Amino acid sequence: MRDRPVTIALPKLAFPPPGRVTDDTSVLTLRSLVQEPLCRWVDGAVLPGLFASWSHDDGGRVWRFRLHPGARFHDGAACDAAAVIATIEEHLCGLDTFGMPWPYARYLAGATFAAETADTLRVETPAPFADLPEIFAEFFVARATPAGEALLGTGPYRVEGYDPGRSADLVATDPATQPARLRLVAMPDAEARHAALLSAEADVAANLERMARPPLGRDGLDWTRAGNTLSVMYYLDCRQGLFAHAAARMAANLAVDRRAMLDQLFHGLGVPATTIVSPWHLGHAQAALPPLPHDPDAAKRLLDQAGGGADELLLRTPLHMPEGAPAISAMIADALGRIGLRVRIETEPDRPDYARQVGRGRIGDLAIFDSSPSSTFRVMDDKISAATRGQWWQGHDDPPLEPLFATARRTMDDAARATAYAACLRRLRDNPPWLYLFHPVELVAARPGVARVALDHRGVLSIG
Repeated sequence: MRDRPVTIALPKLAFPPPGRVTDDTSVLTLRSLVQEPLCRWVDGAVLPGLFASWSHDDGGRVWRFRLHPGARFHDGAACDAAAVIATIEEHLCGLDTFGMPWPYARYLAGATFAAETADTLRVETPAPFADLPEIFAEFFVARATPAGEALLGTGPYRVEGYDPGRSADLVATDPATQPARLRLVAMPDAEARHAALLSAEADVAANLERMARPPLGRDGLDWTRAGNTLSVMYYLDCRQGLFAHAAARMAANLAVDRRAMLDQLFHGLGVPATTIVSPWHLGHAQAALPPLPHDPDAAKRLLDQAGGGADELLLRTPLHMPEGAPAISAMIADALGRIGLRVRIETEPDRPDYARQVGRGRIGDLAIFDSSPSSTFRVMDDKISAATRGQWWQGHDDPPLEPLFATARRTMDDAARATAYAACLRRLRDNPPWLYLFHPVELVAARPGVARVALDHRGVLSIG
């Protein structure tokens, strides 16, 4: 048995307040060690988490979720149905890291929550809500300490020490769990994280795809990689201008050589995108989508159909989030130029305000962004559906798509719902609302023999 903890180097370290959802992979890694989600998302499937089981009746309007018996927070307080209701209510009024409201209150408008027993939660919604367990997979249950920090969870490790933004010391709650102790440290620079492995200052390091030249096993370390559900893409202004034309949107997609972009900018570490979600989202496998080809000649013909090419396009980009945004934007401007489009790039240095601007529809003709939800329902509802017109909707209005989405969201059988979402994804491949780019591949390295390391498709690192 090791005398010292396994040390994990992450880009950042933070415990969000109760009710705060995050898609930051470092924060999710720490959170997943200490706290439990209500349900667990695994490649489009929803599995038990803090909820051991669930059922529904009345066509999907009434749900019952049952907690693991005897669930307790690390301070000994009971984690019962009443505590879960409090957690859900905190999420319904939560804000994201940019101060913008999450859509959960909209999803669950008119819903009622009741503790039928100490370990049974009843949820009733005004209309059938087939994707409710997938939404609950985003909700982590935590209690705040007397100092107000959300350090008390029900997960496999409890917090023994915490220096905000710098380090966290964790101890396994089950004596049989290995490693028995973990130390997580924040190292913002990827090169420093890699150097810490080589010097044995750290045992495991995440997000090494951000290195200038990842050695990928040529350094004696054990490397693990996994594609990520994140979609790097460009919103296209579908309300007005060139990209109000479906032919112009497809032309933009055919103008881009995604594999060349990944090879030139990201060491080949990425999966070319074909639709609004990743290969690990619900419905993608069933859609069986062919890749989008790089076909500038076909793009020019489509552009002619749309009557485009005369006016200058405005492309908006931040400096980061997604990684390499300015370099990606330069390549996109060049690719569009090769099919006859003049592009002017406008850079916004304030990333939080850039997100707020995009939420208000200030995207120019196209704006780079990253779509992070691992829920196919959420991407459809928040960003695509003209019936919903969610916060990130940019004017895409495709009447044949709406009944497909309506069917998917009310289909209660999991396999049938995946097939129904596949129909949506096929339609969105053929009539794209966005310029699809890629899904990143993330890298983790570990010193040999230290521990077994795994990386899921949300970028969450686990060790054991």
